[in-house]
Amino acid sequence: MSRVVNLNADLGESFGAWRMGRDDEMLALVNSANVACGFHAGDPAVMRRTVALARKHGVSIGAHPSYPDLQGFGRRPMDIADGELEAILIYQIGALQAMARAEGVQVTHVKPHGALNNRACVDAQLARCVARAVRAVDARLILLAPVLSQLVAAGHEAGLPVMQEVFADRAYADDGTLLPRSLPGAVLHGADACVRHVLRMVETGALHSVNGVELPVAVQSICVHGDDPEAVATARAVGDALRAAGWRLVALPELAVA
Repeated sequence: MSRVVNLNADLGESFGAWRMGRDDEMLALVNSANVACGFHAGDPAVMRRTVALARKHGVSIGAHPSYPDLQGFGRRPMDIADGELEAILIYQIGALQAMARAEGVQVTHVKPHGALNNRACVDAQLARCVARAVRAVDARLILLAPVLSQLVAAGHEAGLPVMQEVFADRAYADDGTLLPRSLPGAVLHGADACVRHVLRMVETGALHSVNGVELPVAVQSICVHGDDPEAVATARAVGDALRAAGWRLVALPELAVA
């Protein structure tokens, strides 16, 4: 088995005078950045600054589109017709592509955010809608999707390059979906707990649910949520632990051709 993996984070989630996360520090630790596109967080200035920082650190750039839900940070489910949602996603991806072009770099992947991502994991129609939107922009864009999800299947069906993701700081239900944030234990706290969680997944090639169910998966990318107060410590500890265990950390475009 090739011991190559990607470490990513959701970044660029400040907005106006409101500050979220420590992007400068995170971009020195991760390989790929999922940049908010203004619909759940972020604004034009934040987007461009995040892209410039990612370029400085050699971090690959992905669009992190969401439902139009600034007030709810994109974490509230919304019922939007497929055609309208495709346009909303295309709009967000295109906005980040313009910022990237202005900074002399390219957007190389797309990762849906929050409630959109969670719902697309279990709703095949919504997953196909997301995949269609990504393909309409550029069929070469990597779709970064949670393991065992309908989004993985839809990406493959659409002919997109797909990379499969697990979360360093989130617990899993027995069906392989993320444990809802409303439930105790859904969010892992402390770098040590996240390191144990990640190493167990990559070394066994499986998710381990809160009830002990083991689900075989292909772990290609690991996400640390950038909005978590412990994100920097977690990203540093996870990266160090993976390298110490013999894993090589690379950006998503390199992983896609590995």
